Amino acid sequence: MFWLEALSYIVTILGFPAAVFVIWREERLRRKNEMSELHRNLSEEYDNFLRLVMDNSDLLLLSRSSLPEPVSDEQRERTEVIFRMLVSLFEKAFIILHTDDMEGDARRRWSSWDDDMNEWCRRADFRQSLPDLLEGEDEEFTRYLLNLSETNAK
Repeated sequence: MFWLEALSYIVTILGFPAAVFVIWREERLRRKNEMSELHRNLSEEYDNFLRLVMDNSDLLLLSRSSLPEPVSDEQRERTEVIFRMLVSLFEKAFIILHTDDMEGDARRRWSSWDDDMNEWCRRADFRQSLPDLLEGEDEEFTRYLLNLSETNAK
């Protein structure tokens, strides 16, 4: 009986920390998988957005320069709608992926979105549209994108 009691103490002393470690590890893996899934979904949305841009190739949205004048009202409206969709997607990515203390995979995931944002902010027509596009958007995201815009305007 003494051995059984001693064995139960050993199991309690060793088993509890082991169980806590296993739960912690599983939770960490679950969170990592969730973030990867969110990033994958956002990437799919961006791919769909790029297909839309290709479908509207007459707007020259993948070039670094704005559409040459004269621009029709219809072209201007399609460009604005596409820019609104883009800002909405960027805001979603910012809210889901951006934190001040990113490391490792989180930093890599965010860097790809930051590169895309910088690329679009190099376009003068996108930068000029930003004040209207950012009305009512998340304040921190607005500051972030306007800062990128100012940096890329130079």
